[in-house]
Amino acid sequence: MGLGLALVSALAFGGSGVAAKPLIEAGLDPLHVVWLRVTGAGLVLLPVAWRHRALVTRRPALLAGFGLLAVAGVQACYFAAISRIPVGVALLVEYLAPALVLGWVRFVQRRPVSRSAAVGVVLAVAGLACVVQVWSGLSFDALGLLLALGAACCQVGYFVLSDHGGNDDDAADPVGVIAYGLLVGAVLLTAVARPWDMDWAVLSTNADMNGAAVPAALLLAWIVLVATVAAYLTGVLSVRRLSPQVAGVVACLEAVIATVLAWVLLGEHLAAPQMVGGAVVLIGAFVAQRSTPKEAPAVPVAGGDGGRSREADAERELSGGVSPA
Repeated sequence: MGLGLALVSALAFGGSGVAAKPLIEAGLDPLHVVWLRVTGAGLVLLPVAWRHRALVTRRPALLAGFGLLAVAGVQACYFAAISRIPVGVALLVEYLAPALVLGWVRFVQRRPVSRSAAVGVVLAVAGLACVVQVWSGLSFDALGLLLALGAACCQVGYFVLSDHGGNDDDAADPVGVIAYGLLVGAVLLTAVARPWDMDWAVLSTNADMNGAAVPAALLLAWIVLVATVAAYLTGVLSVRRLSPQVAGVVACLEAVIATVLAWVLLGEHLAAPQMVGGAVVLIGAFVAQRSTPKEAPAVPVAGGDGGRSREADAERELSGGVSPA
């Protein structure tokens, strides 16, 4: 179930680019498309936010952090990065997030990281480098790379916060967290995107998608309902069923899906190295998915009853460290 949700999330997120590009080519600024995307999704989930209004007082920091990092931070840093460095380079740096998640789990949370997850990250990043053809537009603009790294850090926040309290009795409802996160992100992006300067008339026209005239409003509906609402919902639920590190590797499939959809729907050429890279990303995601999230030891490793400690270690090793939940 967790893997299926992660794949649906990657497919939904990956489909945002092929719908957004015709809108941008029709005359909308990229930041305006992002603002429409986040604000529209926030309005769609407004009834959900009202239903879970108790979260505002129970988990204000979680809601603010999700809106700042998982919604506004990733979008703003990424678009600022691609204004200074090639898209492929920015995308590759952003998707270093799975490796950063492993570092967070290992050194901050002090939880063991499985070898499968680590190998999956290496394969996914290597395959992603082929998918975006990073060698064709390598640039070392320091500020651009720093902004792309900021997007990666914000994406780490997305995976970590999505898993926050997932196994607690008082866990925050993920749907409510997403609803308020999108609303917070919409408020923050309003100051950056300045939607009052947007050419609203574009939304009443048709946009060109590889020679086909598609209503701009239909493309926007896809971006809001599928590429944002459905993508965030399935993504957060998948993190709570897999683990941040495993879900992060599977999320690398978003770049592969986006590249394939651009080839099919927008007529963009797909080179042989991109196909090979996509296969490597798939292998990396499969390897990482085979790993199991591991819990911290229930008893101290050093000290306590040595026999009971060894017995507990053996039990955890046999079970793969999976909690009953």
